[in-house]
Amino acid sequence: MKKGSILKPFKALKYLFKKPITLRYPFEKKEPALRYRGFHLNDWEKCTGCGNCADICPNEAITMIEAPEVKSEPGKKNERPKIDYGRCCYCGLCVDICPPGSLKLSRDYFHIHFKTSTFNLLPKDGKKDAETFLSGEKYSILKASLSHRKKDYDGFSPDLKYSLFKPERVPMPEVPAQERNLSFIEQVIGYSRKEAEKEAERCLECKLCEEACPAHLKISDYIKAIYEGKPDESLKKIYEDNPIPAICGRVCMAHCEDACSLSIRGEALSIRWLKRYAADSIKDYKTVLEQTPSAPTGKKIAVIGAGPSGLSLAYFLRLKGHGVTVFDSLPAGGGMMRIGPPPYRLPMDAIDKDINYIASLGVIFKFGATVGKDVLFENILKEYDAVYLATGLPVSRSTRVKNSDKCISALTFLKENKTGKPFAVPQNMIIIGGGNVALDAAREALRLQNIQHRGKAISTKTVSLEDWEIMPATKDEIKAAREEGIEFNPGWGPKEVVLDEKGKIRGLLCVKVKSVFDEKGRFKPSFYDEEKLLEGDMIIEAIGQAPDFSFMPEGLFDKLEFTERRKVKVDGNGQTSIPKVFAGGDIVNANLDAVTAIADAKAAAEGIDKLLTEGS
Repeated sequence: MKKGSILKPFKALKYLFKKPITLRYPFEKKEPALRYRGFHLNDWEKCTGCGNCADICPNEAITMIEAPEVKSEPGKKNERPKIDYGRCCYCGLCVDICPPGSLKLSRDYFHIHFKTSTFNLLPKDGKKDAETFLSGEKYSILKASLSHRKKDYDGFSPDLKYSLFKPERVPMPEVPAQERNLSFIEQVIGYSRKEAEKEAERCLECKLCEEACPAHLKISDYIKAIYEGKPDESLKKIYEDNPIPAICGRVCMAHCEDACSLSIRGEALSIRWLKRYAADSIKDYKTVLEQTPSAPTGKKIAVIGAGPSGLSLAYFLRLKGHGVTVFDSLPAGGGMMRIGPPPYRLPMDAIDKDINYIASLGVIFKFGATVGKDVLFENILKEYDAVYLATGLPVSRSTRVKNSDKCISALTFLKENKTGKPFAVPQNMIIIGGGNVALDAAREALRLQNIQHRGKAISTKTVSLEDWEIMPATKDEIKAAREEGIEFNPGWGPKEVVLDEKGKIRGLLCVKVKSVFDEKGRFKPSFYDEEKLLEGDMIIEAIGQAPDFSFMPEGLFDKLEFTERRKVKVDGNGQTSIPKVFAGGDIVNANLDAVTAIADAKAAAEGIDKLLTEGS
């Protein structure tokens, strides 16, 4: 024992008459530590209701509850997180996993109340959130202490450097622009197994993508199977809702990616390319899928058109045991997919791979059979128990400006180059239009120019009414076209196709666009007085397509009802105003894409099956 240790405790007596120091926060202001973690704040404008915060919480302190004042829309659920502070340990994992960065932890942490229910908070509106929570309750004895908070720090905020998700996607290997515009080789090389699994690992399984997908594919499930190294299981899951994965894996409009929660602060998951990976990984669909149609029902369905919607309906109904025959005027299947997207985007073998599997299930294809000519529609209607119209939009629209009859339609240009004899193209070309078809034509024209005029100066220009902000082509297509050297002239409208003294095309006189739509959002272009001449020796028009119902006799066509937007009117089962005639795809919906056509086919397949089995 050390000397003097017995008297040491008496040293404390010197504090006997000193005034004690008492912490009286929040009644007396005291600044919390900069890194202190208190009550949650949530910006409802940013929050998507994805539920990742609830999934990751180790204490199950977060519950997603429905918020009636929030409207569900693609990429956003009407659910918001509710926090139970009897369970919360303020670890901040919910903040680090939040894709939109809407959730954070404030530095306000005191709450004294006699009602335990007040310890459940639905964070809603940043600073107002905490003020309401801390002072809004009738029995609360705590006053908000937010006014003295340092404005430069909110406590624990989202930071992408420390996020629990990977904001950047695995780059997709592609053929460089300077190489790919010299041939029609497929531009996108595709993921390797390692790359696909690494990209699939980014998925947060929030399923916002599935709600945005018109066909509501089970995206989270097939992405998870890829992550687990099971592309065969992924393909099986895809085929539950989509029978053309090799096609969709290349040209889908990817509404799912637009809704992906990762896209808010980073890059969307490569859902389309992962679908393509699953399809390309399996050489023989039949051995992996092991699908067998149900017992024959004795019912027969005719499908007019072998595009995405017609193919999908044939697949769904064949699995139900019905007999299905598909008629198409083209020499092979795919519809617009076969004659439209150039081979560097959608090669023929990818199309045939999907179609051959559908045929292996027992679907009968009659190619080169033009309905209304080789076989009469009225005879089909008599012979079959139901008919599905999936004829798409095979007619090109024209600008109808002066001398526009000298122009070539984009569909004719693309079709001949892909399935017939490629066009002989000049060194200087103009494409009218700002959509994906226009860029397909422009990029294909550029390749033909490089092949036919190797080493010589070439020029390929597009002109569109729409400016950059409203150009209908996808960002990927615009980016690829610019990389390859396509010249854009957005915000200009065609006024006249200019001819030389011999009647040959010399260029396109354009006028500056003031606006494309009127105040009610209707298509009604207006122009300034400013004009300019674009020089070119060939002009391709790509301003849209129209349907062709010439295969129907007038008496039947007159019974077909249309919407205000001139789309075929169908009920919830896909049935038209003509008994036992159903329809889907581009003649029905305004999306004009393959995945919406699949969604139409799914609905119509259920409607036809119900009609044939229940008689209603």
